[in-house]
Amino acid sequence: MNEQIPVLRDVDGGTAKLMPDVDRERAWLLTVDGAPQSYVDLDAPTHLEFEYTRRLAHVVDCAADEGAPLELLHLGGGALTLPRYVAATRPGSRQDVVEADRGLLELVAEHLPLPAGSGIEVHAADARAWVESAPADSADVLIADVFGGSRVPAHLTSVEYARAAERVLRPGGIYAANLADGAPFAFLRSQLATFASVFGELALIAEPAVLRGRRFGNALLLASHTPIGTAALARRTAADAFPARVEHGLSLTRLIGDATAVRDVDAVASPEPPDGAFSIG
Repeated sequence: MNEQIPVLRDVDGGTAKLMPDVDRERAWLLTVDGAPQSYVDLDAPTHLEFEYTRRLAHVVDCAADEGAPLELLHLGGGALTLPRYVAATRPGSRQDVVEADRGLLELVAEHLPLPAGSGIEVHAADARAWVESAPADSADVLIADVFGGSRVPAHLTSVEYARAAERVLRPGGIYAANLADGAPFAFLRSQLATFASVFGELALIAEPAVLRGRRFGNALLLASHTPIGTAALARRTAADAFPARVEHGLSLTRLIGDATAVRDVDAVASPEPPDGAFSIG
Protein backbone atom coordinates (compact mmCIF):
# COMPACT_ATOMS: atom_id res chain seq x y z
CA MET A 1 0.00 0.00 0.00
CA ASN A 2 1.20 3.51 -0.80
CA GLU A 3 2.06 5.29 2.44
CA GLN A 4 3.10 8.57 0.86
CA ILE A 5 1.20 11.63 2.03
CA PRO A 6 -0.65 14.22 -0.06
CA VAL A 7 1.17 17.40 -1.08
CA LEU A 8 -0.72 20.70 -1.05
CA ARG A 9 0.72 23.89 -2.57
CA ASP A 10 -0.47 27.22 -3.89
CA VAL A 11 0.51 27.61 -7.56
CA ASP A 12 -0.16 30.34 -10.09
CA GLY A 13 -3.48 28.80 -11.16
CA GLY A 14 -4.87 28.03 -7.71
CA THR A 15 -4.30 25.34 -5.10
CA ALA A 16 -2.56 22.25 -6.41
CA LYS A 17 -2.80 18.91 -4.65
CA LEU A 18 -0.85 15.74 -5.28
CA MET A 19 -2.66 12.71 -3.89
CA PRO A 20 -1.03 9.26 -3.80
CA ASP A 21 -2.94 6.32 -5.24
CA VAL A 22 -3.29 3.81 -2.42
CA ASP A 23 -3.31 0.93 -4.92
CA ARG A 24 -0.19 1.83 -6.90
CA GLU A 25 3.20 2.35 -5.28
CA ARG A 26 4.38 5.53 -7.03
CA ALA A 27 1.22 6.84 -8.66
CA TRP A 28 -0.22 10.31 -8.08
CA LEU A 29 -3.31 12.31 -8.96
CA LEU A 30 -2.77 16.02 -9.55
CA THR A 31 -5.69 18.40 -9.01
CA VAL A 32 -5.88 22.19 -9.15
CA ASP A 33 -8.72 23.75 -7.18
CA GLY A 34 -10.32 20.32 -7.01
CA ALA A 35 -10.35 19.75 -10.78
CA PRO A 36 -8.35 16.71 -11.92
CA GLN A 37 -5.38 17.70 -14.08
CA SER A 38 -3.15 14.65 -14.41
CA TYR A 39 -2.55 11.13 -13.20
CA VAL A 40 0.99 9.75 -13.27
CA ASP A 41 2.44 6.38 -12.35
CA LEU A 42 6.20 6.91 -12.15
CA ASP A 43 6.81 3.15 -12.36
CA ALA A 44 4.42 2.60 -15.29
CA PRO A 45 4.40 5.62 -17.62
CA THR A 46 2.22 3.78 -20.14
CA HIS A 47 -0.59 3.46 -17.58
CA LEU A 48 -3.07 6.18 -18.54
CA GLU A 49 -5.86 6.65 -16.03
CA PHE A 50 -7.79 9.46 -17.71
CA GLU A 51 -9.81 8.57 -20.80
CA TYR A 52 -9.02 11.78 -22.67
CA THR A 53 -5.30 11.18 -22.09
CA ARG A 54 -5.65 7.68 -23.49
CA ARG A 55 -7.35 9.11 -26.58
CA LEU A 56 -4.51 11.58 -27.07
CA ALA A 57 -2.12 8.65 -26.75
CA HIS A 58 -4.05 6.84 -29.49
CA VAL A 59 -3.50 9.86 -31.74
CA VAL A 60 0.25 9.71 -31.09
CA ASP A 61 0.26 5.92 -31.54
CA CYS A 62 -1.33 6.31 -34.98
CA ALA A 63 0.87 9.22 -36.07
CA ALA A 64 3.78 7.03 -37.21
CA ASP A 65 5.03 3.46 -37.27
CA GLU A 66 5.14 1.80 -33.86
CA GLY A 67 8.19 2.89 -31.85
CA ALA A 68 9.39 5.45 -34.40
CA PRO A 69 10.67 8.61 -32.69
CA LEU A 70 8.69 11.80 -33.18
CA GLU A 71 9.06 15.47 -32.40
CA LEU A 72 6.18 16.75 -30.32
CA LEU A 73 5.13 20.10 -28.95
CA HIS A 74 2.85 19.92 -25.92
CA LEU A 75 0.93 23.03 -24.93
CA GLY A 76 -0.05 22.55 -21.31
CA GLY A 77 2.07 20.45 -19.01
CA GLY A 78 0.24 19.27 -15.94
CA ALA A 79 2.20 16.36 -14.49
CA LEU A 80 3.66 15.49 -17.94
CA THR A 81 1.65 12.29 -18.29
CA LEU A 82 1.57 12.16 -22.08
CA PRO A 83 5.22 13.21 -22.61
CA ARG A 84 6.26 10.39 -20.25
CA TYR A 85 4.11 7.97 -22.26
CA VAL A 86 5.71 9.05 -25.55
CA ALA A 87 9.22 8.80 -24.07
CA ALA A 88 8.45 5.21 -23.02
CA THR A 89 6.75 4.11 -26.25
CA ARG A 90 8.85 6.06 -28.75
CA PRO A 91 12.42 6.22 -27.40
CA GLY A 92 14.52 8.92 -28.99
CA SER A 93 11.59 11.31 -29.40
CA ARG A 94 12.20 15.00 -28.80
CA GLN A 95 9.48 16.75 -26.86
CA ASP A 96 8.96 20.35 -25.78
CA VAL A 97 6.39 21.01 -23.08
CA VAL A 98 5.09 24.55 -22.58
CA GLU A 99 3.35 25.37 -19.30
CA ALA A 100 2.56 28.91 -18.10
CA ASP A 101 2.15 27.98 -14.42
CA ARG A 102 5.66 28.17 -12.97
CA GLY A 103 4.51 27.09 -9.53
CA LEU A 104 2.97 23.94 -10.98
CA LEU A 105 6.16 23.17 -12.90
CA GLU A 106 8.18 23.48 -9.70
CA LEU A 107 5.81 21.17 -7.84
CA VAL A 108 5.96 18.52 -10.56
CA ALA A 109 9.75 18.75 -10.92
CA GLU A 110 10.17 18.33 -7.15
CA HIS A 111 7.79 15.43 -6.55
CA LEU A 112 7.41 13.78 -9.97
CA PRO A 113 10.84 14.12 -11.59
CA LEU A 114 11.41 13.06 -15.18
CA PRO A 115 13.72 10.10 -15.82
CA ALA A 116 17.22 10.89 -17.05
CA GLY A 117 17.54 11.02 -20.82
CA SER A 118 13.80 11.35 -21.38
CA GLY A 119 14.20 13.79 -24.28
CA ILE A 120 11.59 16.04 -22.64
CA GLU A 121 12.30 19.74 -22.20
CA VAL A 122 9.92 21.81 -20.08
CA HIS A 123 9.47 25.54 -20.64
CA ALA A 124 7.66 28.10 -18.48
CA ALA A 125 5.92 30.23 -21.09
CA ASP A 126 2.58 31.21 -22.58
CA ALA A 127 1.39 28.64 -25.10
CA ARG A 128 0.35 31.10 -27.82
CA ALA A 129 3.56 33.11 -27.53
CA TRP A 130 5.64 29.92 -27.76
CA VAL A 131 3.80 28.70 -30.86
CA GLU A 132 4.21 32.04 -32.59
CA SER A 133 7.97 32.04 -31.99
CA ALA A 134 8.65 28.31 -32.56
CA PRO A 135 10.51 27.27 -35.73
CA ALA A 136 8.37 26.45 -38.75
CA ASP A 137 7.98 22.77 -39.70
CA SER A 138 9.42 21.70 -36.36
CA ALA A 139 6.79 19.31 -34.93
CA ASP A 140 5.23 16.06 -36.09
CA VAL A 141 2.45 16.38 -33.53
CA LEU A 142 1.20 19.45 -31.67
CA ILE A 143 -0.97 18.69 -28.66
CA ALA A 144 -2.95 21.47 -26.98
CA ASP A 145 -4.23 20.58 -23.51
CA VAL A 146 -4.40 24.02 -21.96
CA PHE A 147 -6.95 25.01 -19.36
CA GLY A 148 -7.11 28.13 -17.25
CA GLY A 149 -9.01 26.63 -14.36
CA SER A 150 -11.48 24.46 -16.25
CA ARG A 151 -11.69 26.59 -19.41
CA VAL A 152 -9.64 26.73 -22.61
CA PRO A 153 -8.18 30.26 -22.82
CA ALA A 154 -9.66 32.49 -25.52
CA HIS A 155 -6.32 33.24 -27.19
CA LEU A 156 -5.98 29.54 -28.08
CA THR A 157 -9.27 29.40 -29.99
CA SER A 158 -8.85 31.76 -32.96
CA VAL A 159 -7.97 31.55 -36.65
CA GLU A 160 -4.76 33.45 -35.95
CA TYR A 161 -3.76 30.84 -33.38
CA ALA A 162 -4.72 27.99 -35.73
CA ARG A 163 -2.51 29.47 -38.45
CA ALA A 164 0.39 29.73 -36.01
CA ALA A 165 -0.08 26.07 -35.07
CA GLU A 166 -0.21 25.09 -38.75
CA ARG A 167 3.10 26.86 -39.37
CA VAL A 168 4.83 24.84 -36.64
CA LEU A 169 3.63 21.49 -37.95
CA ARG A 170 5.55 19.59 -40.58
CA PRO A 171 3.81 18.49 -43.77
CA GLY A 172 1.57 15.62 -42.72
CA GLY A 173 1.74 16.70 -39.08
CA ILE A 174 -1.29 16.52 -36.84
CA TYR A 175 -2.80 18.97 -34.38
CA ALA A 176 -4.77 17.57 -31.44
CA ALA A 177 -6.63 19.71 -28.91
CA ASN A 178 -8.44 18.66 -25.76
CA LEU A 179 -11.63 20.74 -25.59
CA ALA A 180 -14.69 20.64 -23.33
CA ASP A 181 -18.27 21.55 -24.12
CA GLY A 182 -21.89 20.47 -23.87
CA ALA A 183 -25.04 20.85 -25.93
CA PRO A 184 -25.79 22.94 -27.96
CA PHE A 185 -22.00 22.94 -28.60
CA ALA A 186 -21.60 26.60 -29.55
CA PHE A 187 -17.92 26.53 -28.53
CA LEU A 188 -17.09 23.16 -30.10
CA ARG A 189 -18.85 24.04 -33.36
CA SER A 190 -16.96 27.33 -33.55
CA GLN A 191 -13.68 25.52 -32.99
CA LEU A 192 -14.41 23.05 -35.76
CA ALA A 193 -15.27 25.93 -38.09
CA THR A 194 -12.11 27.78 -37.08
CA PHE A 195 -9.75 24.88 -37.75
CA ALA A 196 -11.62 23.91 -40.92
CA SER A 197 -10.71 27.35 -42.27
CA VAL A 198 -7.00 26.55 -41.86
CA PHE A 199 -6.63 22.77 -42.21
CA GLY A 200 -7.90 20.48 -44.94
CA GLU A 201 -8.77 17.50 -42.73
CA LEU A 202 -10.65 17.36 -39.42
CA ALA A 203 -11.81 14.68 -36.99
CA LEU A 204 -13.43 14.67 -33.57
CA ILE A 205 -13.18 12.06 -30.81
CA ALA A 206 -15.74 12.02 -28.00
CA GLU A 207 -17.97 9.69 -26.04
CA PRO A 208 -21.44 9.09 -27.53
CA ALA A 209 -23.14 10.61 -24.46
CA VAL A 210 -21.24 13.85 -25.01
CA LEU A 211 -21.92 13.92 -28.74
CA ARG A 212 -25.63 13.32 -28.11
CA GLY A 213 -25.74 16.26 -25.73
CA ARG A 214 -26.52 14.18 -22.67
CA ARG A 215 -23.64 15.56 -20.64
CA PHE A 216 -20.78 18.06 -20.64
CA GLY A 217 -17.43 16.45 -21.41
CA ASN A 218 -14.14 16.30 -23.26
CA ALA A 219 -13.83 16.21 -27.04
CA LEU A 220 -10.60 15.91 -29.00
CA LEU A 221 -10.33 18.04 -32.12
CA LEU A 222 -7.86 16.72 -34.70
CA ALA A 223 -6.62 18.72 -37.69
CA SER A 224 -4.16 18.03 -40.48
CA HIS A 225 -3.49 18.67 -44.14
CA THR A 226 -3.30 14.96 -44.88
CA PRO A 227 -5.96 12.31 -44.25
CA ILE A 228 -6.29 11.41 -40.57
CA GLY A 229 -6.24 7.69 -39.80
CA THR A 230 -9.81 7.67 -38.53
CA ALA A 231 -10.34 3.92 -39.01
CA ALA A 232 -7.38 3.01 -36.80
CA LEU A 233 -8.38 5.63 -34.24
CA ALA A 234 -11.96 4.36 -34.23
CA ARG A 235 -10.81 0.81 -33.50
CA ARG A 236 -8.67 1.95 -30.58
CA THR A 237 -11.18 4.34 -29.05
CA ALA A 238 -14.02 1.84 -29.37
CA ALA A 239 -11.99 -0.71 -27.39
CA ASP A 240 -11.40 1.61 -24.40
CA ALA A 241 -13.13 1.12 -21.06
CA PHE A 242 -15.26 4.15 -21.90
CA PRO A 243 -15.68 3.83 -25.66
CA ALA A 244 -15.57 6.92 -27.85
CA ARG A 245 -16.57 7.62 -31.43
CA VAL A 246 -14.50 9.21 -34.17
CA GLU A 247 -16.48 11.67 -36.27
CA HIS A 248 -15.29 13.05 -39.61
CA GLY A 249 -16.53 14.07 -43.03
CA LEU A 250 -20.25 14.72 -43.39
CA SER A 251 -21.03 14.17 -39.71
CA LEU A 252 -18.65 17.01 -38.81
CA THR A 253 -20.06 19.21 -41.56
CA ARG A 254 -23.51 18.71 -40.04
CA LEU A 255 -22.23 19.46 -36.56
CA ILE A 256 -20.53 22.68 -37.69
CA GLY A 257 -23.76 23.82 -39.32
CA ASP A 258 -23.81 27.60 -39.60
CA ALA A 259 -20.96 28.16 -37.13
CA THR A 260 -18.23 30.50 -38.34
CA ALA A 261 -14.51 30.80 -37.73
CA VAL A 262 -13.42 32.84 -34.71
CA ARG A 263 -10.96 35.73 -34.96
CA ASP A 264 -8.86 37.08 -32.10
CA VAL A 265 -11.17 40.07 -31.66
CA ASP A 266 -14.18 37.77 -31.09
CA ALA A 267 -12.52 34.86 -29.28
CA VAL A 268 -13.91 33.66 -25.97
CA ALA A 269 -12.83 30.97 -23.53
CA SER A 270 -14.58 27.62 -23.52
CA PRO A 271 -17.72 27.47 -21.35
CA GLU A 272 -17.59 27.06 -17.60
CA PRO A 273 -18.30 23.41 -16.81
CA PRO A 274 -21.46 22.75 -14.80
CA ASP A 275 -20.93 22.05 -11.12
CA GLY A 276 -19.42 18.63 -10.60
CA ALA A 277 -18.58 18.00 -14.26
CA PHE A 278 -14.89 17.42 -13.59
CA SER A 279 -14.33 18.04 -9.88
CA ILE A 280 -13.64 15.29 -7.38
CA GLY A 281 -14.05 15.08 -3.65
